[in-house]
Amino acid sequence: MTDENAAAQKATLRHYLDRGRQALEWKLEGVSERDARRPMTPTGTNLLGLVKHVATMEAEYLGGCFGRRFPEPMPWIADDAEPNADMWATADESIEDVRTFYRRVQAHADATVEALPLDAPGRVPWWGTPEVTLHRVLVHLIDETARHAGHADIVRELLDGGVGLTATNSNLPDRDAEWWTAYVAHLEELSDQAGS
Repeated sequence: MTDENAAAQKATLRHYLDRGRQALEWKLEGVSERDARRPMTPTGTNLLGLVKHVATMEAEYLGGCFGRRFPEPMPWIADDAEPNADMWATADESIEDVRTFYRRVQAHADATVEALPLDAPGRVPWWGTPEVTLHRVLVHLIDETARHAGHADIVRELLDGGVGLTATNSNLPDRDAEWWTAYVAHLEELSDQAGS
């Protein structure tokens, strides 16, 4: 692979990782500190926890896995941390604290991507096959970030009805509330018919 092709591939991977990062962060816009932490599923899924988790995973995957440990302590993943502590924020970790943590992680991760070739070897000890390349880890992180951004989409809609791909693009049909109510009622009818 030529340097030019490798640079183009790296730029494509970074583009899609950045899209997921931006979508995830945008879901925090305009949410209160309380609502950012509210568990919206039986397993406690919440907006701020999703961002904290993705930031933590990115710090690990594009940090320690390539011998470039993220320099800040992350006590929520220490051996003595509470279970699942990377999936929620404490009362004194503000939205802005988690957001700026995520941005510092992104800068560290981006420096790793910039410094290493796509075939750079890394180690993911918690995977069954720990030997990896930067390329594989980037693909994994794109998938992980997009998955959790999707979770955040649903959580935000449950919280306050906020939907959309970005602040200026709902990515949904442009319909009024009456149309959406009828649409949901139609889907309820279909599910009732299928269940009888």
